[in-house]
Amino acid sequence: MRFVLTRIKTQMFRFEIIRQSTKSSARLGLIHTSHGTIKTPAFIFCATKANIKGLPIDYVKGSGTQVILSNAYHLMLQPGSGLIKRGGGLHSFLSWDGPIFTDSGGFQIFSLGHGSVSSEIKGTRFGDRRRTLLRVTEEGAEFRSYIDGRLIKLTPELSMQIQMDLNADIIVSMDECTPYHISKLYTANSMEKSKRWAMRSLTEIKKHGRFEEQALLAVIQGGVYRDLRQESAQFANDNDFPGFAIGGSLGKTKSEMYDVVAMTADMLDKQRYKHLLGIGGIEDIFEGVRSGIDTFDCVAPTRMARHGAALVKRRELSNQSQKIMNLNNSAYLEDFSPISESCRCYTCQTYSRAYIHHLLKAREVLAGGLISIHNIFTMNRLMSDIRSALELDRLEEMRSDWGRTNT
Repeated sequence: MRFVLTRIKTQMFRFEIIRQSTKSSARLGLIHTSHGTIKTPAFIFCATKANIKGLPIDYVKGSGTQVILSNAYHLMLQPGSGLIKRGGGLHSFLSWDGPIFTDSGGFQIFSLGHGSVSSEIKGTRFGDRRRTLLRVTEEGAEFRSYIDGRLIKLTPELSMQIQMDLNADIIVSMDECTPYHISKLYTANSMEKSKRWAMRSLTEIKKHGRFEEQALLAVIQGGVYRDLRQESAQFANDNDFPGFAIGGSLGKTKSEMYDVVAMTADMLDKQRYKHLLGIGGIEDIFEGVRSGIDTFDCVAPTRMARHGAALVKRRELSNQSQKIMNLNNSAYLEDFSPISESCRCYTCQTYSRAYIHHLLKAREVLAGGLISIHNIFTMNRLMSDIRSALELDRLEEMRSDWGRTNT
């Protein structure tokens, strides 16, 4: 028997602000979708290819996750959005009945041509990775599939069709994401192109009658330039996008990134939903929340886990200069305590640091899965703590409890 998960749709997309901080732009909110309500601020975990690596979806749900993200670009290439549509949409395909966010593929255009945002900030770039982007034109982006080498042209209309096939609750307009080292002129031209692509995305989703059901976010571009960010933000404010996704180059350093995010968020309509694309370190989240960001997505919590890095509060680290617990270290060889004494996740309630250290040294894939469960639980715990602190307007006090201070 073929299993297809179904859910009766009872409401369309709506964002509401529950409480506004008196000390910053931070706010509590609710994102209502046809697959459930998201309490914000929230973290969105990356199930890029319709799964969070190494974990059955039940473990993701059981760790308190509200919403996940999948990528239109990767699912277009494999297994194809048409197959997923025939399987009942992405919710049924991966057996997830909560809200789903999908990225447009714009970031992949950027990474295939220039390298990732994280490598931008770290000062590294491609290394030996092969570029597959061929060219970006007014029509869209032409590239070779990294799977089979076939030629593909991704346009705003195709990106919308893919995201409609996937039936995600929150979707993103197609954009060209420029890197830090590009000139202001190129950044300006790219931003203008992204505006035109956003309008084409909006036209396409409305043409198919999906605008009320799938919330289309406009991507805010402009690099590190205030005037370009202002123009991009004003365009988005002037059109009926239900929310915004802040993207593009955010600077060369963490401090510059925080300034660009704060500047851009302040330019956007205060009553609409704001997402920060691809950024999600703990310090980044505190800074983003203070600037009025409602949701974040990042691969880091689970990617770090697969390399042995566990997220804990700073006071739980033996070396206070560190930011994570590296369970590969020999210090954990005979440490029979859980990753975190205060954590209620499945991993911490079941296994010791010594056992996970053993799995890592033995190169057992279970190690990454167990740490992923912990890191997902910890990020959800962090966001829950942030929401509780915002109820009392005491975000900074709660921030110090996590050991992260203003930068």
